[in-house]
Amino acid sequence: MKTFAAAASALFGRRTRRRWVHLILGGALAMPYVFVGSVVVGPLLGDDQVLGSLNSQLSAFAAGLPLAAITALFPLTRPLSAAAVRALCDVPGDALAEGPARSRQARGRTVAWFTLHLGVGGIISGMSLALPPFAAVLIALPFAAALRGSRIGMPEVFGESWMLALSPVIGILCLVALAGCAAAAGGLLARCAPELLGPSPADRLAAAEQRAADLAVRNRLARELHDSVGHALSAVTLQASAARRVLASDPEFVREALAAIEETTRRTVGELDAVLGVLREGGSDQASPTAPAPTLSADLDGLLKRTRAGGLRVRATVDLGPEGPDALPAMVSREAYRIVQESLSNALRHAGPDAPVALSIALDGTDLAILAENPLPPDIPAPRPGGGHGLRGITDRARLLGGTVRTGPAAGVWRVDVRLPLKGPA
Repeated sequence: MKTFAAAASALFGRRTRRRWVHLILGGALAMPYVFVGSVVVGPLLGDDQVLGSLNSQLSAFAAGLPLAAITALFPLTRPLSAAAVRALCDVPGDALAEGPARSRQARGRTVAWFTLHLGVGGIISGMSLALPPFAAVLIALPFAAALRGSRIGMPEVFGESWMLALSPVIGILCLVALAGCAAAAGGLLARCAPELLGPSPADRLAAAEQRAADLAVRNRLARELHDSVGHALSAVTLQASAARRVLASDPEFVREALAAIEETTRRTVGELDAVLGVLREGGSDQASPTAPAPTLSADLDGLLKRTRAGGLRVRATVDLGPEGPDALPAMVSREAYRIVQESLSNALRHAGPDAPVALSIALDGTDLAILAENPLPPDIPAPRPGGGHGLRGITDRARLLGGTVRTGPAAGVWRVDVRLPLKGPA
């Protein structure tokens, strides 16, 4: 019983029926080429009727397949064929390539698939059109006297009594044979699809490059969010804490702290909108305008002011030559701002308010040198070198520009020492 059920599922199951539809689709696609082929071979065979005899039909079919192979070179053939295979042949999507064929080898495999699909589909379609009516006549032949009288062009042997008894069995076997041929042909195409429509080495390389690019964008977004939002939260927390402690004794400081909190949050919202703008650009053709990314030349003074308002005593030394920060390359200026921002956030989180921070930003030959030092109180554990997200972000930003980073405790202070080449890899 189980064997019968398995055989019935293999011949008439849902997967087989879907693959049968895929074969019929191939037969339908083959018809225009068959008609064109009949125009070519009809006069050669002396057949005045289009697709009149079986010989002319087979010849037109054979002549149409090379025409189909030529049209398979069009770019849309592979993506459309792959979409049909995914939908109807029960083939995993990752086993098929995305987009048009790029290499000559991939185009050749696409031509082979299209020709195979139309060839096998045309044969199964022809059988699906011819066999069911023939089988129906055979099944009804013993019970319909009119069919026996006319015999509708069937061989004389079907007029014999023993053949009349066997004709229903033959009709049923014809239907089973049709289902078996369709199942076998559908399975053949499903097995050939990954080989002929699967990704080529060039496709795999392009997919890997796209995944690497997507991962780089995600990492950059994570760094931007961590540096901008993380710094703002640290600064706002310390500013609010300091204001709460002197709420009754120093109203002027409270007003300054509240103003700093307002400015910090407003600026952070703008930076957050700039980061989210990257996401909108990735999912829409028209992205909304976003705030420009902060730079060392335009935003260092505001960063120092907001950090000092949180209670951190920052002593900054900036020596960037006669032209100042404006002479820095745009990418170096952006990444240097984030590095300074994260260094100050690190000091806020681990050294606490009222801690002195020595910040130095200077040109050293062809490099931009950034040095930040803050004391390590004995009751606050030192951050692990490379252990925090912020320190990893600093390292990633410096590595992006071909620079170097050294972080860790040294002589009772926590030191962040960064060198960024002014002309490094972008």
